[in-house]
This record gives sequence, C-alpha cells and structure tokens, in this order.
Amino acid sequence: MKPRISFITLTVDNLEQAVAFYRDGLGWPTEGIIGEQYENGAAAFFKLENNLMFALWPRQSLANDSGLPVGKAEPTHVLLAHNVDSEAAVDAVLYEAKAAGASWVKLAQTTSWGGYAGYFMDPEKHLWEVVYNPYI
Repeated sequence: MKPRISFITLTVDNLEQAVAFYRDGLGWPTEGIIGEQYENGAAAFFKLENNLMFALWPRQSLANDSGLPVGKAEPTHVLLAHNVDSEAAVDAVLYEAKAAGASWVKLAQTTSWGGYAGYFMDPEKHLWEVVYNPYI
C-alpha cells in the first residue's frame, strides 16, 4: 500500500449544521448535501488543495454501512491540523473559525518546539489545530 491519503471523512450528528460551518462559515466550496436519495447516502464533499477530498457524513450512516455501533464522539480521537505561514495567520484562522461557530479550546501561543499554535472545535466537536511551523 502506498503511503497516501486522498480522502478524509468526518462523521457528524447534524449534517446540515456541519455543512453550514465549513461552507458558510469557513468558505469551503461544496455542492452541498448530495445523495439523499440513497440509503445512508446523504453527504457533502469539499475539494481541498493538493487533490485532497474532505467529506461530511452522518455518524449513523457510517454505523449502518459498516455494521458497527454508533460510538460516542470524542474530540481527542482525531486531530486535524491546518498549517499556515505566520503567527498572524494562526490568529486570523482561529478568529475566523470562532466567527463561524467554532469553540476555542486553546488560544494560540508559542509551542515548546518553537512554533505557534492554537486549537478549536467545530460545532460537531472535531478538534482542529491551527499551527505555524517556522521550520518548514
């Protein structure tokens, strides 16, 4: 298997709210919710940079499709990181996320390794780190 990720799917309890956060709040382009005519098919897709796809899919739909029970959503199960090119950009993204409906978890500050980072949670409690790494 080649070490490559081409698709990231976040499961959500409220698909409409999640789409609104990423589309309307953060400005990510999407066609909105599609596939509602299929069983467990409703989802939203966002094309990100570097040919990466990002999707939102109801948590119950994944449980139905996989045969696994719906588990409790925990913010520390997965961390998504958004790297930017300056400390000011970290602050700007954190404020943009908050204005879109995110909750701040940790305000941006200098990290132990010399970077600058802060954390927010989207309305579905997915944890995001916004980080400036001066070494890359």
